Amino acid sequence: MRRFLCAALMIDVARTDLPRLSYDRSRSFSGERGNVVRRICVKSTAAPATVSGEQGQIRHWSNPGRLAQRIDPQARRPAGHAPHGKRGASTGRRGVRLAVATARQLSVSSRSNHILAVEFIRAGCGAKMRRLMKKLLLASAVVLTLPAMASGHFLLEYTTDTMIDRPGDVPVKLIFWHPMDNSHVMDLERPLEFYMIHNGDKTDLMDGLEPVQFTGGQNTGAAFKGHVPVKRSGDYVLVTVPAPYYEESEDIYIQQITKAFLNRNQLPTDWMNPVGLPTEIVPLNKPYNIIAGSTFTGQVLADGQPVSGAEIEIEYMAAEPDINSASSSTPVVSAMPGGAIVAISDMNGYFSFGVPRAGYWGFAALGSGPVTEHEGKDLSQDAVIWIRAWDME
Repeated sequence: MRRFLCAALMIDVARTDLPRLSYDRSRSFSGERGNVVRRICVKSTAAPATVSGEQGQIRHWSNPGRLAQRIDPQARRPAGHAPHGKRGASTGRRGVRLAVATARQLSVSSRSNHILAVEFIRAGCGAKMRRLMKKLLLASAVVLTLPAMASGHFLLEYTTDTMIDRPGDVPVKLIFWHPMDNSHVMDLERPLEFYMIHNGDKTDLMDGLEPVQFTGGQNTGAAFKGHVPVKRSGDYVLVTVPAPYYEESEDIYIQQITKAFLNRNQLPTDWMNPVGLPTEIVPLNKPYNIIAGSTFTGQVLADGQPVSGAEIEIEYMAAEPDINSASSSTPVVSAMPGGAIVAISDMNGYFSFGVPRAGYWGFAALGSGPVTEHEGKDLSQDAVIWIRAWDME
């Protein structure tokens, strides 16, 4: 079956008389990670979308108060005026990687979507991309055999609790994992930075990290264990800046700059303040005290500025690590049948999510950071935040 799909793709690419198919330039063909494909040829402000996937209204790029008609040429963003975190037409090696990411999506699409995606690339990226289509054919033959993944990469800063009653050292584990389906564990290198913020003061925690092994449902990978010295009342914001991780299946690097929160004696001090990271999600709800069934709202920032149109993957920690061993618990829920849960930030960087269940929830703004390249390859610099929801008793 896959051979026939690839052959159909080759025929579609070879034809030059195919009619132009209509498509929405404000939306993207999103592969396993959205940031690589999302960067191409965005001509209008990204439309906010709900978690259920409903398309919001598209606003005029220069006048947010006016709705943009897709046939209105003035609604298009001027050349060279790309939104933050997105680029114009991809060329060279990046163009090939864009085509490969698109081909990955084709492996789970119908034949009509094959044609649409090819037309999307041809119309959106110009003549140079068309000259690279022969390279795409070979890449497609390989990529179409790769399985699609339902869950995303998430860096965990895991503690057994977020509300601390007594002073002392709180154990924490740093794990790069797929926690919603307890699947593949990625090897985590020693972080570039690991510290906490308490009452506005920064305390380095790197010296307390020690390498450990962690076993998920599929394999064992490298992780780290440390501790957080909790003494006085207030918030303790944990921050990890990891070294970029090379994801071979996508041919990109991933760097998930992560925040998590502890609190002692219910005194709020720091949770609502930006840390000043290259990219981060700032919570608008107290992140360690969310009520299950309520909503959580965050704002995506890059260099302190809001990021519009950011793709936020949302994942429930269905399997929790055992803080005293190398294993994890059995997942309490299964992965969503529709794949990753995704929200899109609005023009001011805000997004909201209805939290349906108690436990830990992670939010990853994909490719929201200002750095987009590492060692000659694309870098997805993500902002990650973990929150804790509770049932009312």
